[in-house]
Amino acid sequence: MFVDLFDTIGTLIGCASSGNMLDKDGKLPGIKGALTADALGTTLGAALGTSTVTTFVESASGVSAGGRTGLTALTASGLFFISLFFSPIFLTIPAFATAPALVMVGYLMVTQITKINFDNPIDAVPAYISFISMPFFYSISEGISFGIISYNFINLISGNTHKIHPLMYILSFLFVLKYALI
Repeated sequence: MFVDLFDTIGTLIGCASSGNMLDKDGKLPGIKGALTADALGTTLGAALGTSTVTTFVESASGVSAGGRTGLTALTASGLFFISLFFSPIFLTIPAFATAPALVMVGYLMVTQITKINFDNPIDAVPAYISFISMPFFYSISEGISFGIISYNFINLISGNTHKIHPLMYILSFLFVLKYALI
């Protein structure tokens, strides 16, 4: 549940941020509908026996190119459906030929780091830990969990306990427990 939830939230916020769709407080209006659609897709996918259906950060390329309404996603899904019939031909393309597309997706993700306030290390260090953890653990949710743990720890030792929401304490406890029991 945590992996799917944080992967989805991280991807939604990242994509919305790259498309300038966040409000002035950095919140995504209408996130409930997006999370509901993801939950329905995950549930339906599990019922059909597929791997977890979830949002992917590659969507940022569609959003940054101007996609806002879902037509970009429908076009991509239609093209994927057509590609099923040409998969033997596509399998002849070597894996390294797709690297430029992945580099472009990485570039779109990294551009969001410029919005971090590096003048305030109490906020910047957890963001840095999150940013660095994601590629090392190959998971957005692992990066977010390390970010939450480090954010709470740094604010606790610096005496800024008023900045920590009670839910953050609970999440930190659960994440530390998860890592302790692995």
